[in-house]
Amino acid sequence: MNEKEIRSLAKNGLYQGKALEGELEETHISWIILTEIHAFKLKKPVKLSFLNFSTLKLRKTYCEKELMLNSRFTDVYEAVVPVYHNGGLWSLGEGQGEVIDYAVQMKRMSTASRMDKMLRHNKVGVDNIKALAIEVAGFHKNADKVCQPFKLSTAMTLFNDIKNCKDLVKTKVGVSYAETIEGAIKWSDAFLKQHAERFQQRIDQGMLRDVHGDLHSGNVFLYKKPVVFDCIEFNDKYRQIDVLYEVAFMCMDLEAFQHQELAEEFLNTYSDSFPCFQVVEDQAIFNYFKCLRANVRAKVHALSIEQSHEDKEVQGHIVEVKKYVNLMKVYMAY
Repeated sequence: MNEKEIRSLAKNGLYQGKALEGELEETHISWIILTEIHAFKLKKPVKLSFLNFSTLKLRKTYCEKELMLNSRFTDVYEAVVPVYHNGGLWSLGEGQGEVIDYAVQMKRMSTASRMDKMLRHNKVGVDNIKALAIEVAGFHKNADKVCQPFKLSTAMTLFNDIKNCKDLVKTKVGVSYAETIEGAIKWSDAFLKQHAERFQQRIDQGMLRDVHGDLHSGNVFLYKKPVVFDCIEFNDKYRQIDVLYEVAFMCMDLEAFQHQELAEEFLNTYSDSFPCFQVVEDQAIFNYFKCLRANVRAKVHALSIEQSHEDKEVQGHIVEVKKYVNLMKVYMAY
């Protein structure tokens, strides 16, 4: 589906014979239609360096995988439903005509309870963070261990993928930010070579597990029992990671919101439940992981600059790129 079609589905489409009248939200790889009771997530027909949603068959496959993987965390995910188009009429779940796409059907959660929105309004407290850390640690303890060797070239490629955005950053964001990215790539290559043995030791010790892969505040609802959702389904290597890398994302995110104290609380509470620092060198690896997570967020917003059509959205993504590149600079200086 394209943007015009998804807007028509959200505004005029049907679900179980009734008008959707949905509110549309968008990420760089998905559209989400929010109704009073449900949320329907559709994958954009894109092919990027790290994912491929370019065909209907692939989008169906990844919708089914998303449902299966996220059911490990929550009962929010309900089904994968087809999108029909017939004579100008759009419908979800049931209908006639051609199946144009597929959507992941979820229970509608309270937008006001999403952690990133609560952080923006300074409504996240220590108790929220402790509950989330305990929830994540509990899942990590029982997550499947992954036994595969540390590959230096793969680790380098993961960090260095941001190089594909360097020219865009130079043009749209600023020369100094592109220079920081270039410097970060050199720093990362040197760090990975220096600590390659310890990365492998952590794998041998069972710290590489099939976890969430995208654990940031936008993927958490802070109810009395935190709800973690939207894990990575499109690329197994992004989800089968060192648990310390997962923890680093949440801590980096909290620091990006300028809540260092909450980042420390999350890390301390998690570590009390599931110790993830075993030798002094792990502190440096944790810092590297935070830099890598800031790298990924900078890349996501850089890609979104090209996909945005309104100047306000473009400027918003530019601000975010600057923020995360600056964070990379801070972590490299540790």
